[in-house]
This record gives sequence, C-alpha cells and structure tokens, in this order.
Amino acid sequence: MWHILTLIFPYVIAYTIPLLITSLGGLYSERSGVTNLGLEGLMLIGGFSAAVVINLMHNVVPSGLLIPIGLLIAVVAGILFSLLHSFASITLKADQVISGTAINMLAAALTIYLARTITGSGNVRVAGIVRNDIPGLSKIPVLGPLFFSQAYWSTWLVLAILILSWILLYKTSFGLRLRACGEHPSAVASAGINVYHMRYFAVCASGALSALGGALILVTYSGEFNGSVDGLGFLAIAALIFGQWKPFGILGATFFFGFARTIANVSQVIPALSGIPPVWLKIFPYLVTLIALVLFSKNSAAPKANGEPY
Repeated sequence: MWHILTLIFPYVIAYTIPLLITSLGGLYSERSGVTNLGLEGLMLIGGFSAAVVINLMHNVVPSGLLIPIGLLIAVVAGILFSLLHSFASITLKADQVISGTAINMLAAALTIYLARTITGSGNVRVAGIVRNDIPGLSKIPVLGPLFFSQAYWSTWLVLAILILSWILLYKTSFGLRLRACGEHPSAVASAGINVYHMRYFAVCASGALSALGGALILVTYSGEFNGSVDGLGFLAIAALIFGQWKPFGILGATFFFGFARTIANVSQVIPALSGIPPVWLKIFPYLVTLIALVLFSKNSAAPKANGEPY
C-alpha cells in the first residue's frame, strides 16, 4: 500500500497545483465582489499562449528559459483577456454570470482558431517541466518520498503564491480594502477608496493566476494544448466554494479533488480498483464535487456583495 501511495502521490500533487492556482484566481475576484465564472476560459487562454510561445521559440530561446517565458506570456495574456470581463462587469455593470460564460465560449473558439492559424494544428505539443528529486529533502523518511521526490519546481512556485496571497489578503491594509469591496463597497467608497480600481486589480489578478493554471497543466502532465482543460475551471470554482473563500481552505479542497482525480486516472495500477468500470472512475471526481457542494454549500459564507454591480 505504501509503495502504491508513493507512486501516485506525485500525480496527486501534479493535478492539485493547477487547480489550486486557478481557484486562488477566483478567490481574488470574488473577494472583491466580482463573480468570475470565466476561469475555464482564462485557463484555455493561458494554455494556448504558453503552448504557442514554447512551440515557436524552442529553437531560439535556451531550454532553461523557455518554460518560464511561456508561463510569463500566459500570465500577461490572462491579464489582458480578463480585462474583457472587468470592463463588462465593473464599468458597464453587465450581468457577471453572463460575462463569465461569454469569456468561456469566446476562449474555447478563439484559442482553437488561433492555434490552427499559427501552428497549422489545433493540437500543439510542447516539452514540459522535468521532474527532479530535491537533494537532501527527498531522503527524509515518509515526507521525502511523498513531497520531495519527482517534484516539479512549479509546485513550489504555486505554494509561494498561496502564502503570499494569504499575507496580502489578511495581513495588509490593501487586503482589508479588497475584502471590504466584496462585503460593503459603499462603505469602502465613503472612506475614499476607489472600488472600481480595487475590483479591476482583483479581476486582473484572477486572470493572471487562472491563465497560469492553464499553462501549468500544459507543462506538467498534459504536454499538449488541445482546446480543453477538462472542466477544471468549473472544478476550481467548486473548490473555491468548498474552501469557504479562504486560501488554506482552498488548498485542502483542491488537494481533495486532486486526489479524487488521480484515483480515477491511475486506477489500473491499484488492484482493488481495477475491476471497477472505467466510466465510473472517470465521473468519480465530478461526482465527489457534487456531493461535497451539496453537503457544505449550505454553510458557505460568500462575500455579501459578490455578484452585485457597484
């Protein structure tokens, strides 16, 4: 059993990290009072941008810089694309659910069209991040084989962003103002704080982190952009609700969903699960998500002004 756990745990981490960073993106937006259902579309934009950059520049840029540049371009593309949602939801005061849905539909069609136009194919293959053991730490009993063996460096990047996000949101005056915009925007405005600027920042941060999540899927376990992220954007929204709109709550929720997804994908190497029909295992992560939302959504406390135009 321990051997199986050490084999599958790196995959649990690999599935969890993109989901975690995307859910953190949703956290920024919704904490400011803007509902963002466009996480799926923003992930597609990030995956597409990174795939095209890495594919076109692999003979020009040194291999050690290629993936970081691809991730950086994905973040910039996510920020720019999220401005569509910002402008519609904040400036024009459009329905935020409709705006987010439109982002998803636009991104799904646009990325496939541009991929075929630029590369000649809707499927863009790229080389991913090489997994390595962390010297010294990988030898630690129990924890070493689970967390520090065959690890992606992107895992530590995302965990650093998680900690910095917690500090920013809960230990700074800026974070207090941002969260206040999602609770009582009128009170924030009466204190002389520009609610529009705060919400624009939050939605752009949401776009940046969601696009980074889409790019990380590409360079960790996928290796190919094909115009889909398998519904992980919506799963990230579920994790946001399940995690009670709190950074470390989201960490627990995404790890739970990542573990469920891993069980579905590696079931053939687990003798106890090999007899279960594959279709049941494929729907298992999403079924678990529905059950979790049914059980815990009644006690969820969303920001009071979330989804309300100001």
